[in-house]
Amino acid sequence: MREHSLDIPVTEKLGEGLIAVEKGEELHVELRLESVHEGVLVSAEVSSEAVGECGRCLRDIREPVEVEFQELFAYSSDEAFDHEVHDDHVDLEPLIRDAVVLSLPFQPVCTPDCPGLDPVTGERLVDRPVATVAEPIDPRWSALAGLAAPEGSGASEDTDTQGDNPVS
Repeated sequence: MREHSLDIPVTEKLGEGLIAVEKGEELHVELRLESVHEGVLVSAEVSSEAVGECGRCLRDIREPVEVEFQELFAYSSDEAFDHEVHDDHVDLEPLIRDAVVLSLPFQPVCTPDCPGLDPVTGERLVDRPVATVAEPIDPRWSALAGLAAPEGSGASEDTDTQGDNPVS
């Protein structure tokens, strides 16, 4: 068994879309290589930092990336294996790339409760003070809108005919 700790520079962007590990970032890899009967068992923990933008409000974000994987690299044999040992070497680059890319979120957000952008103005809803939005009135009911009592006037409470006792 051998254990290695490596810092590998990223030579090409890992990921597409809203978030990716950019070229020039470093991947920190903790490796454990074990000799087993069928071949070499590789266990790895990979960590780095991804940069991108929030899928709701388009704010720049940085997010840690941490993935673990385990894969068997088989000695040359007649059986079909995904990965094989070649000249006492194993190629980890495709495994690391796939693990990192698949761990990236499809729609990253700056905070779990990010409200996003206003659909009318395009402003960030977080930056604006909370305002009550008037609900659009169905045109079929617009003639009755003027008959509505103002809120807080108490005119909407039902009372019985003998006084101010509310009807239950």
